[in-house]
Amino acid sequence: MTLENRRQTTVFILSLIGWVLMVVNGGMMFVLFMNGLYGYGVMGGYQGMMGSFGVPFGFMSNLMLVGLAAGVIVIISAVILNTRPEEHWMWGIVILVFSVISFLGMGGFFVGAVLGITSGAFAISWKPSPKASEQ
Repeated sequence: MTLENRRQTTVFILSLIGWVLMVVNGGMMFVLFMNGLYGYGVMGGYQGMMGSFGVPFGFMSNLMLVGLAAGVIVIISAVILNTRPEEHWMWGIVILVFSVISFLGMGGFFVGAVLGITSGAFAISWKPSPKASEQ
């Protein structure tokens, strides 16, 4: 395995791990909010101790959906990056941007977003060697 292939594989694996964490976190939080298991206060329902959840309930579930959607876009971008390495700059930016956006939905316990940002930065900074473009 050449250095070029290792770099591309590293970016793909980091994005894959980040995606798994984003989807697990987003899906888990969405299910908890929808079933009322998270934020169930002393007064009952979706209220806190003083009768207010702090933010509208729909707002929190929408943030979790944004995290899920960002995770899906990250993995699609990573797969395309793996199949078309000559477009590394564009797909690296997409991975980077949607990893940052995934912070809205806790970004895969925050570790998934950091892994996505790292892999996006690796993809952007990667410079293919002249030999790789001739093959």
